[in-house]
Amino acid sequence: MVPAPGGRRPDPVYRPVLAGRRGELEALAHLDDDAAALLAPVVDVLPDDPSTPEALGRLPAGLLPAVDVSALPDTPEHDPVRWGVPLIPVIGLAESDRRLAAHGAAARAWTRRAVVRLRTGPDRAGPDATTAAVERVWRSTGLMPEQCDLLLDAGDVCCPADVRLAEPRVRRAAEWARRHAWRSVTVAAGGMPPALSRLPADEPVRLDRYDWLLWQHLADLRLGYGDYGVGCAARGADAPGDRLPTVRWTAEDAWWVYRWSRRGGRGDERFADLCRTLVTAPHWPATGAAFSWGDHEILRRARRGAGAGSAANWIAWSTSHHLAHVLAALAAPDRERRDGSGWAGRDAPERGRAGRQRGGEARRAG
Repeated sequence: MVPAPGGRRPDPVYRPVLAGRRGELEALAHLDDDAAALLAPVVDVLPDDPSTPEALGRLPAGLLPAVDVSALPDTPEHDPVRWGVPLIPVIGLAESDRRLAAHGAAARAWTRRAVVRLRTGPDRAGPDATTAAVERVWRSTGLMPEQCDLLLDAGDVCCPADVRLAEPRVRRAAEWARRHAWRSVTVAAGGMPPALSRLPADEPVRLDRYDWLLWQHLADLRLGYGDYGVGCAARGADAPGDRLPTVRWTAEDAWWVYRWSRRGGRGDERFADLCRTLVTAPHWPATGAAFSWGDHEILRRARRGAGAGSAANWIAWSTSHHLAHVLAALAAPDRERRDGSGWAGRDAPERGRAGRQRGGEARRAG
C-alpha cells in the first residue's frame, strides 16, 4: 500500500463487521502492519464466547477495533472499559442510559471516539426521531458528532430483492446523515447466506457477493465500505453445524464455497484434496501464498504440510484471504471500482457449478 503523504498514518478504507469468534479474531491477529493501518474492524461480541477480551489484546498494535457488546447483558461486568484493552465503543440508538454512560467512559479512556451504528432496517424512523436519538447518544456519552463514525448497517443482503430493498433505505439514511458533522460515514452489509449445509459437496459453488453489489449501486454517495467478512449478517444463523471441511473463498464479485467429503473418513486427506482443488482454480491469487496468511495456510495443506485444522481455522483462513482481497479491490482505480469494469470477466466454474443455489435460494435452503 502507498503510505500517506509525509509519513502520516493512512486513513482506514475498510470497516469489516466481524463476529468476535476465534476464527475471525485470529485472521485479524495475522494482519501485517500495512493492512492493519487500513482496517477499522467492528467486532460483535457474542454471548457464548467469553474469551473475546483476551483475544482483542493479541491484535496488532496498529489495529484499534470498535467493539459492540449489545448482545451481552446490560450490566457493569460487561462494560468494555473494564477489559483494559484499547478499543472504540460501538453505540446503538436504543442503548440504555446506563450503557451510554459506560460507552462514554470507554471512549474517554482510550480515544475519545465512538462508532454509532444505525441499522437501516430495525432502526428506521423519521429523520427528526433519528436526530433526537443520536443527540441523546452525544449528550449521554459526552461526545461530539465529529468524534463519531457513523455505520449504516444494511444487514442481510443475500439476493437481488434484498439489494433492491436495502438501497433506498441506505440512501435515506445517508441523506439524513448529511445534517451532521460525522467523522466518517460507512455502509456495511452481509451477503453470505445464513446456511451453507445444503450446498453441493465436492465441487466449488459460486455465490454472488450482494454486499459488494449494493456498495457499487451506492457509489454516487461516496460512502465508506464495510461488510460482514465471510460470515452471515444474522449472528448465530451460520453457527457451525456442518462438519464437512468448508472454505469460503472471495474472488472478485463472488464467493466460491468449497464443502468437501471426498476420499472417505480421514479429515486431513479430505482437506488436502479441497486445498489442491482451490490452489489450481482460476480464482487462486496470482501471488499465491504471499497474498495473505490464509492463502499461505491453504497452500501448506495442499502440499500436505500440515493437518486439516478445525472449523475455526477454516473461517480464519477464509477471513484472512477475504480481508486482503477487499483491501486490494478498494485500492484499485476508482473507475474499476465504481463502474464495475474491473469485474467484467467472472470466474469460469471449472470443476464446479455456477450458482445453482445462489443468494435467496441458498438462504431458503437453511
